[in-house]
Amino acid sequence: MFHIYCPCCGEYREEEEFHAKGQAHIERPKSPENCSDEEWGNYLFFRKNPRGIHHELWVHAAGCRKYFNMTRNTQTYEILETYKIGEQPSHTQHSDVVELPRQKETAVKQPEQDKALVGGNV
Repeated sequence: MFHIYCPCCGEYREEEEFHAKGQAHIERPKSPENCSDEEWGNYLFFRKNPRGIHHELWVHAAGCRKYFNMTRNTQTYEILETYKIGEQPSHTQHSDVVELPRQKETAVKQPEQDKALVGGNV
């Protein structure tokens, strides 16, 4: 279980009190009425989902009920920082990412008897 620090009320609380709300630092178009449908759709629906450092918007739903930002490593689930809305993160997108070793993909050999079943020769 995570213990998350709420920068608004200044307490560490259990993760069940919080809800993730998606990507942080998304700028609303200056004049939505002049946006194309594609630009408006991109603003509303498309978000980054990186592997590594990610800035996220969270809410302390069962506590002070305020929104804040969190910088989290999506590979290791490590919370690097939490900070109030309007503040800038101290961790950048990829400077703090630790690459985990990847498992090599191997072809699975199918036993001869299974090959016969697949081909319909029973």
